[in-house]
This record gives sequence, structure tokens and C-alpha cells, in this order.
Amino acid sequence: MRRAGGLRTLEAALIRGGLGPVAGVDEAGRGCCAGPLVVAACLLAPKAYDSLAELDDSKKLTEATRERLFPVIQRRALAWKVVVVPAWEIDRIGIHVANIEGMRRAVMGLDAEPGYVLTDGFRVPGIPVPSLPVIGGDASAACIAAASILAKVTRDRMMVEMDRRLPGYGFAAHKGYNTPEHMAALKELGPTSEHRRSWRNVRLTDSIDPVEIEPDMPDGTRVAADAAHAG
Repeated sequence: MRRAGGLRTLEAALIRGGLGPVAGVDEAGRGCCAGPLVVAACLLAPKAYDSLAELDDSKKLTEATRERLFPVIQRRALAWKVVVVPAWEIDRIGIHVANIEGMRRAVMGLDAEPGYVLTDGFRVPGIPVPSLPVIGGDASAACIAAASILAKVTRDRMMVEMDRRLPGYGFAAHKGYNTPEHMAALKELGPTSEHRRSWRNVRLTDSIDPVEIEPDMPDGTRVAADAAHAG
């Protein structure tokens, strides 16, 4: 299984025990103060394709490697699902609940039903099949690593587009994290409609009129977007 062999150990054991196929779930953007939380679920085939030999924790990979693997994962996966939880929903229900809910939505949205689910870091109640939280799962299980790449690439692309719509904040560079550059722009320009108002550092600048993005829907409501595929 080449380099990905180590990442297949846990999944292979579950499949041998009759608990497959195994789906992995991970998120991107949990620690940001701007932009959405993006959660992905990925159900990989038992075969370890050479084209996926570079699978690893998305944070350890270069942007070019993530972009290269992104369509390969989509093509090789038995099923995948990406769920986007917007900033306004994070503010309404809280980041932890948003994370749990996003993971549930991602698993339930898979076009093929998993026999077992591996989640990165913590338990996710409400998943209708057996599941196991794996600490550092994106560096320990191939299906979680694949999900982490789907989530990160999707979110990074959204933040680059947001940077075009909202220039001055540098979203394309820092992706909404609390970098010194982002904090300086937030202090100078004030929060946008894509900032999480429940974050303390955003609330401190909330006296400045918010910069608005043109609503996605005709009536001004915002909805969470998602994408799904099975192959």
C-alpha cells in the first residue's frame, strides 16, 4: 500500500471484522473567526490506489498537493459529501454544536451507507452506525485524511472567492484565522457579514458598521451549501 499503508491499518482491521465500508469525517475552519465551517465525509474503497499514496493530514500537505489530490479523492471514493455551515449558523448554535451537526449531515448525506464511521478527535452522537473518535485521525486513517483534504480545499477556495468580494481583509492568505494581519484589518475595517459575531475578538470591533456581502438569495436569507457525489 506504499506510503498510505499505515493510514489503512485501522480501516483494514474494521473491514476484516465485517464492519466496512468505513467512512472518515473531518472539518476545516473550526478555529477561524471569519468564514464558514466546512465538514466532509469520505467513504474510500478498500483498494489502496497508487494515486492516493500521498494521503495525509491536509495541514501537513502543500496547497499544490491538496489541489492535486482533491479530484482524485472525488473520483476514487465510493461516496463523499461536503457540508458548509455558514457563520450565522455558527453564531446561532455555537461552534461545537455546529461541528457535531455538520458531521452528522455529512455522514447522512453520503450516497452509500457506511458500516462504520471514524471521526477526527471526538465522539459524534446521532450517527446511525457504529463510530469511533480517533485522536489525530487525519494523520492516522486514510478515510479521515481524505475527508480533511476535501474539507480544506473546499473552504480555502471559498475564502479566496470571499477575498475577491471583500477586499482588504486578506482572506485569500489567512483564510479567516486570527493572524496579526487579519486582526489589524478587522480593527480598521470592522467585521463583515462573514465574521462570526459570537467570537470575542469580533465583538470588540462590532461597533463599526459591518461590511455586507450581497445576499445569496432574493429575499436576503442565507442557506448552508453542500455538495455530494458517489462513484
